[in-house]
Amino acid sequence: MASEPLHVITLVHGRERQLDNLIRGLERGSRAPDALWVVCMNQPARHLSSPRFPIHCLQVQGDEPGLPLARARNAVRNCNAGRWVFLDVDCIPGEGLVEQYAEGFARHGDAVQVGEVRYLPDSANLATWTQMSLLREAVVHPLSQYRGEPGSTLPHHLFWSLNFACTRQVFETIGGFDEGYAGYGAEDTDFAFAARAKGIDMRVSSALAFHQYHPTWRPPLNHFQAILANARRFHQRWQVWPMEGWLSEFAERGLLEWSTDALVALREPRVDEIDACFDETRSGF
Repeated sequence: MASEPLHVITLVHGRERQLDNLIRGLERGSRAPDALWVVCMNQPARHLSSPRFPIHCLQVQGDEPGLPLARARNAVRNCNAGRWVFLDVDCIPGEGLVEQYAEGFARHGDAVQVGEVRYLPDSANLATWTQMSLLREAVVHPLSQYRGEPGSTLPHHLFWSLNFACTRQVFETIGGFDEGYAGYGAEDTDFAFAARAKGIDMRVSSALAFHQYHPTWRPPLNHFQAILANARRFHQRWQVWPMEGWLSEFAERGLLEWSTDALVALREPRVDEIDACFDETRSGF
């Protein structure tokens, strides 16, 4: 296992500044990846290079509404490596991220490793950042209290795909990501449920990444149609509803009717309703 290449995978649509910061973070790491794969969604592949590791770019095109996130993640099957680290393009890897995942593979190579993410507010300095400035400015997500200690098992429903790692064998056993999902919501929880169905554990990793700020909406009415479509697909596959908090809030606003077996849209959210959900705290999560 230790001799197998370890590659980092990230998905991109726009986000040029964020990608540059991700690459810079990997370059400053205590251990460099053997390669970085950048999967460009619905846009041409970029020419990228680094003095510390090769960078490969793939292009994935989708005709459906929303970005083809699942298809882009599955494109890593073109990556000739036995160990993969999936890192959201909005994330700056901490100095020890690659090294900590490599150590985790030695202990829990048969599991999905789930790293930690801290969130940078809008006020964070992303022009001249250092590891110390990121640690000082980043905010711990409230749900992180349920993560447990490094090496412990993580409940599958708490999996989030911003920062995780697994071997090619584990990925193929799970079946990759279901490409029936498009756009925002539920595809990562579906991946975790598929892992649980195959008897594959989620393991807490100390591999730390810092999420760069982007605007958020609470609840995310700006992703209303994608959330409904993906929730229906998830229910069809697993007979339970995902994103229950958001669905409840949508129902309270008179946007949908939701029962044990059905999810029916009543109307589209108005522009003013979407605007009212914008997170003025600009905390980033």
